[in-house]
Amino acid sequence: MAFTSPSFLLLLLAFVLLTNAFPSPRARSITLCLASAVFIASYVDSALQLLPLAAFLAFGYASIELLRRGRSRGLLGALLIGLLGGFVVLKRYSFLGPAVQLPFPYLMVGLSYVLFRLIHLMVDAQQGELGRRIPALQFVNYCLSFLTFTAGPIQLYPEFASEQQARPAQDPARVGPALARVVRGFVKVGVASAILNYVFVALSGRLLSASPLGAANTWILFVGSAVSYTAYLYSNFAGYMDIVLGVGELAGQRLPENFNQPFAARSFLDFWSRWHMTLSNWFKVYLFNPLLKGLAKRYPSNGSAPYLAAAAFFVTFLVMGLWHGTTGVFVIYGLLLGAGASINKAWQVFATARFGKRAYKQAGERPLAVYAARGLTFAYFALALACLWLDLPQLSGLARRLGPGGLVASYGALTLGAALVFASWDAASARLRTARARWSPLFGSPLARDFALAAQILLVLSVGSFFHKAPEFVYRAF
Repeated sequence: MAFTSPSFLLLLLAFVLLTNAFPSPRARSITLCLASAVFIASYVDSALQLLPLAAFLAFGYASIELLRRGRSRGLLGALLIGLLGGFVVLKRYSFLGPAVQLPFPYLMVGLSYVLFRLIHLMVDAQQGELGRRIPALQFVNYCLSFLTFTAGPIQLYPEFASEQQARPAQDPARVGPALARVVRGFVKVGVASAILNYVFVALSGRLLSASPLGAANTWILFVGSAVSYTAYLYSNFAGYMDIVLGVGELAGQRLPENFNQPFAARSFLDFWSRWHMTLSNWFKVYLFNPLLKGLAKRYPSNGSAPYLAAAAFFVTFLVMGLWHGTTGVFVIYGLLLGAGASINKAWQVFATARFGKRAYKQAGERPLAVYAARGLTFAYFALALACLWLDLPQLSGLARRLGPGGLVASYGALTLGAALVFASWDAASARLRTARARWSPLFGSPLARDFALAAQILLVLSVGSFFHKAPEFVYRAF
């Protein structure tokens, strides 16, 4: 079920109405379960295709209960290996032979996010943080909620459980902003994402065509494709988050934020604390922190701590990249993410030691340094994302055509262009805020807000009909 389809819109409407009509925790749990069942059923043709997911969930549920009772670290390790092994087989990673693959089609959508939730529950159960047994219905809703099934956000179980006791948003002060956020989400997806996807397809299609291209045209098309794909991905993903968070608010379920102005980031590590924040936080808690703690025990010297952090960042981001897909190109993606994070950390350590913490911080606040850092961060991320729209032969072939000089030129041009765009955007935004403050009695009135909401709805309908179908969300584990 595409989330821009009329059937998905009807599902959202029915879910919100039923949740508000029957607001008791039990009724809300049943409503969420039914809505999730309808959503997941739209991806399969028969019940057989759901059996692997059901087995994966059953193994996870049994493991959680065993760990809640036993709390053995050895048992936790064995069960995690079993869970990860099952995940690798079900996702059909390219290095596996056909002998270990299931010989029938089955549902793989959402499996990657279910994995995160199961690992979180297993680790917390072993550490004694779960308390009593999780009710089966609540476990199913937590793992399979249609709002977060395909792309997050990754909500921790204690937050999810507490939200099930809250009442739906019936106060106009909450309903209005939540509804406006849903509409903004559809504007990002149905308008901005559709337009940017159209541009990206046109540029990348020309770049990857069999027609011969000169070096200059190859470089221009590559840079244009990288920028348009990054902008498309952001509008698509952020729009999707606006939709599910707004609907969650209307249904009395507050989901965690997943974005915080990522293109305002001044470093690669700062970027990942703003982009897909729940994913970054999950990796920090369940991989980075335990890995750094283990390295610190093995190498207890105080002077080695910053370098151990750089190594832990590399491994964490490498695994994050590998999680995104099952083919060889995602190894490159993971290496690029790991290199970006570890080099970022190593530079912070070097610059602080060389110039002093105060001088380094002051230098970083200068406008030229701010926009240069933002440009460098955006350019690195945009080029790394090429692994999401190129397969391994295409990526290697494009690298040969560009050569080292072309790759460096692409990074430099993207850095400079992004820095200039960000500076211009900030200046225009400052002027707009001043104008809005001056005219706040007019533009801040309820009538003006209602008019703006209606205009956004009409924009989605008009542009969406022009493009026939908005692009389906792509930022999920492949």
